[in-house]
Amino acid sequence: MPTETAEPQTVPRPASTPTSTTTHTPATRIAVELVPRSRSALLAELDEVRALGSVQTVNIPDLLRFSMRSWHGCAVASTAVPHTVPHIRAIDIDPRKPLPMAGALMEAGITEVLVIEGDPPADMGHRTYSVTSLEIIRKFRREMPHVSVWAGLDPYRQSFARERDYTEAKLEAGAVGVFTQPFFDLRMVELWAELLPSCQVFWGATTVTSEKSMSYWQNRNKAVFPRSFEPTLEWQRQFAADLLAFAYQTGSHAYFMPVRSSVGEYLNGVL
Repeated sequence: MPTETAEPQTVPRPASTPTSTTTHTPATRIAVELVPRSRSALLAELDEVRALGSVQTVNIPDLLRFSMRSWHGCAVASTAVPHTVPHIRAIDIDPRKPLPMAGALMEAGITEVLVIEGDPPADMGHRTYSVTSLEIIRKFRREMPHVSVWAGLDPYRQSFARERDYTEAKLEAGAVGVFTQPFFDLRMVELWAELLPSCQVFWGATTVTSEKSMSYWQNRNKAVFPRSFEPTLEWQRQFAADLLAFAYQTGSHAYFMPVRSSVGEYLNGVL
């Protein structure tokens, strides 16, 4: 879907080690998104998360190519952090039957979920349903009212107005706030903060450290990069520090998604 954005302008970035003199707001939550490739790999990454000291939340995507579902990964992650947020793919849920992961969520003590639409599976044997995030958010509110439901916000898939309206519909359906797709330009973060002034937001950032990865984000996700962007870990770390400072200033939240970089390489010295 088309994305309406103004052409990015050049914004100089400091080349020094990320630093911040911003006063921390207690309301700000910091999350790290971890991929559940295996139990042993997840435990190793959780050790790195624990070493950072300031991460209170781990969110885990539900990726069908791995055997560990997101809520099982969150049950593992709950040993390392106070809060875990599994991603729930709306299209996997039969709207006429009870939530299939309800028992696992209750057993693990998980009280937050992130409902996303979900991409069609590569495996044609995996059944999906013609439902939207709105329907599944409402379903969670009916069947598990004690669970806080977060929704997704994608700043690239359609116009600002349409994505804002869709986000507001998710909030009206019962979502407590949103997790965004990763940003690469703080000016876009500031714009979305103005468009949704009363919404709880986890602003996202990730590591794009190669031209191939940059092309993937542009072609698959329609991401917008500023002219100053560099596919280097140094640039990503500075942007992570800038995004975190913005979250502290505004009392919002931030999550960081390390890709092809370890948690420590990405976030040591930033958090």
